[in-house]
Formats: sequence, C-alpha cells, structure tokens
Amino acid sequence: MARSKGKMSREEAGRLGGQATSKNHGKEFYQEIGQKGGEATSRNHDKDFYQEIGQKGGEATSEKHDKDFYREIGRKGGEARNNNK
Repeated sequence: MARSKGKMSREEAGRLGGQATSKNHGKEFYQEIGQKGGEATSRNHDKDFYQEIGQKGGEATSEKHDKDFYREIGRKGGEARNNNK
C-alpha cells in the first residue's frame, strides 16, 4: 500500500480496521448494523429515491453483462425459489 511520509493510507487503515472488527464480531453483529442502517436510510429517502438508484444500478449492470448472464441468474433464482417451496 502507498504511504505518504510514513503515514498509513485511508484505504489501508480501513482495511486493517475491517479485519480487526471481523475478528471480534460475528454474523449477528453485521446483520444488526445492516438493519439499523437500512432503517435509518428508509427514514431519509422516499420511493422515488429508491427507484432512481435501482434504475442506475440496473443500467450499470446491463452495460457490464450480456444476455447469458441474465439467463444464468434467472435460472439460479428459479431453482432457489423451487427449492424453498
């Protein structure tokens, strides 16, 4: 990692902090903070916000993948759905 004048980069500090946190917390910790973040976000944004980011994400994904990609994820989703019945 690149260091400036012996200092740790923000990226490196974040990575090391993330590794230390993951050693101290289990799956439940991450589920809880994810749920709290989702609740906080939903209080601050409306339906239009989520539609806009969903559309942008879909456009970005479609630029990177072809029809075979979507067929494969559709097939996997169908299999998972059938297995959960």
